[in-house]
Amino acid sequence: MLEFQILLPAILNGLATGAVYALVALGLTLIYGVLHIVNFAHGSLLMLALYGVYFLYTLLGIDPYLALPIVVPAMFALGYALQRAVIATASHGREENILLVTLGLSIIIDNFALYLWSADTRTINPSYAFSTVDFGGAFIAVPKVVSFVGALVVTGLLWLLIQRTDLGKAIRALARERQGAQLVGIDVDHIYAMSFGIGIACVGAAACLLLPSYYAHPGVGENFVVIAFTVVVLGGMGSFAGALVGGFVIGLTESLGGLFLGENLGKIGVFVIFIAILLFRPTGLFGQRA
Repeated sequence: MLEFQILLPAILNGLATGAVYALVALGLTLIYGVLHIVNFAHGSLLMLALYGVYFLYTLLGIDPYLALPIVVPAMFALGYALQRAVIATASHGREENILLVTLGLSIIIDNFALYLWSADTRTINPSYAFSTVDFGGAFIAVPKVVSFVGALVVTGLLWLLIQRTDLGKAIRALARERQGAQLVGIDVDHIYAMSFGIGIACVGAAACLLLPSYYAHPGVGENFVVIAFTVVVLGGMGSFAGALVGGFVIGLTESLGGLFLGENLGKIGVFVIFIAILLFRPTGLFGQRA
């Protein structure tokens, strides 16, 4: 039986990691909820954002957290442009084509990054990287604390955007009924692109919160996209609350699994949860049957 002094840091670290997982998954579930597609390029775009934050720090000296007002709008613009100029154009309105287009984008982005920046792992060392905060005897790294709080704040802002603004109303209307939204004058193509852009902006925010305690690498997106899909399936496709709860569950599972089983086997619990959800509750915790 592990002592509480060992168990508590694992739980807190799991919650902090889970908050960032939820932020990445929120973008994925927003895109699915409106466009009804699974974006295979989500992890690759997160990787691009991580490199963006890295170069802003190393070349311009901009702290990752201060880079949020730069990276988030830049990733939104990239997502909007990709949806309008590439995904919508190449897919011709067919969902199976969209899946292939996003998969193709993922392959192109990953290999382009590998060509430009090689397979070297890039990290940064800000002054607070090894600072800790005492939570009742559990010492948690400052970047973990900031990522937890930051992810919750960004999630809250996204919820307000969707629930309290005209854009949010249009997004919710389009997610529920495309033809009805079009009949009342909503610009469907524009809202599709806005939704995709907001989803990609979420991974930009996640990159800023991640990099002080993580790294940039051309293949890093593969790790997160698997986790993000698991979070979305666990919480329920298209559910914001489900993405948040699912992120915490997966973060805790990964942290405690690593504590009890070791780092190499720690992710087994994540995939066990994924398979169990598919078998026993395919709609997820907060999903609804069609």
